[in-house]
Amino acid sequence: MSSWLTPSPAQAWILLAIAGCLEAGWAVGMKYTDGFRRPVATAIVVAVALASFWLLALAMRPLPVGTAYAVWVGIGAAGAAVLGIVLFAETASFARLACIALIVAGVIGLKLVDG
Repeated sequence: MSSWLTPSPAQAWILLAIAGCLEAGWAVGMKYTDGFRRPVATAIVVAVALASFWLLALAMRPLPVGTAYAVWVGIGAAGAAVLGIVLFAETASFARLACIALIVAGVIGLKLVDG
């Protein structure tokens, strides 16, 4: 029986999904730090980033490093782009949404290939 500190592949995918969401969170949070001039926002971003890195490291135990890293970055990039649209009224053009969809398709493809 595996624990969350030594995850099975199925547990690792869950940890990786959480880590990717946290990556999107700290990336968007950087906007609120005002170039690290706001101490509270900066502390939150650093804490969320460390949690994201830690979960990524745990997920990499049973998963291939290239797959884990690509999925983590993909979730973070797509999540940050969507949050930018929602929170900061960034452009939601068809082309931009199509590119985000391609990132999501790549993440799903890596999950299907490396199960």
